[in-house]
Amino acid sequence: MFYVSGRFAMKLLELRINTHTIRGNGTILECRYDLEGETLYAVKWYKDGNEFYRYLPRETPRIQVFDLPGINVDVNNSNDTHVTLDSLELNSSGNYRCEVSAEAPSFQTVSDHQEMITVALPDKDPVITGGKSRYSDGEAVDMNCTSGRAKPAIELSWYINGESVNNSYLRGPWREVVTSDGLEVTKLGLYFKVKREHFVRGDLKVRCLATLAKIYWKSNEENRSGGEIPEGSCYGNEGFQRLQVNR
Repeated sequence: MFYVSGRFAMKLLELRINTHTIRGNGTILECRYDLEGETLYAVKWYKDGNEFYRYLPRETPRIQVFDLPGINVDVNNSNDTHVTLDSLELNSSGNYRCEVSAEAPSFQTVSDHQEMITVALPDKDPVITGGKSRYSDGEAVDMNCTSGRAKPAIELSWYINGESVNNSYLRGPWREVVTSDGLEVTKLGLYFKVKREHFVRGDLKVRCLATLAKIYWKSNEENRSGGEIPEGSCYGNEGFQRLQVNR
């Protein structure tokens, strides 16, 4: 604990900002402090160095909001310790800083900052294309997994019988920007020659998993055996195909 002019120094106790937020949703920025006997002059919020919110307890109105792209402040649900943002946009991403300052004579100021990334979740689940219902030894499995449109780009990965595939089996990934606001589609290919050891009791289960910033993940499994597997079979955000070997 520090002293300033014979007083305890004010402290910023906690800055709480969600690392990842979702486009269209809201979020709360929290900034908790201890004045240590000082009188609050102002709480200010900045995004990428630009002020967008100011709380002045001695003024009317106490809250002032400044226009900034990607920032939509819910004034009725904001105060000196937290700011509520509504209708987040992709350009809501940035570095957010809270600054707390005291009245004279000390004019103490404390601040902290943290990064927030607003993501666009994919508009559809990943789609698996290619593949057959039955394979013989030496035949090539040639499939693609394509994500929905998202930002940042979706990460895709392939699994065989629940285990991550050898990197030599992968083709890609390829990413393409498909919308004016920068949404991307990711495609990842799977290619390998069938061997008997790929099969467990005559079956080979292939899975494509899509993830985004550790906030987009689901598990939904469906197995098929025998007959043709429809092109584009995909379940949840994990696409499964169950293949059989010809004996």
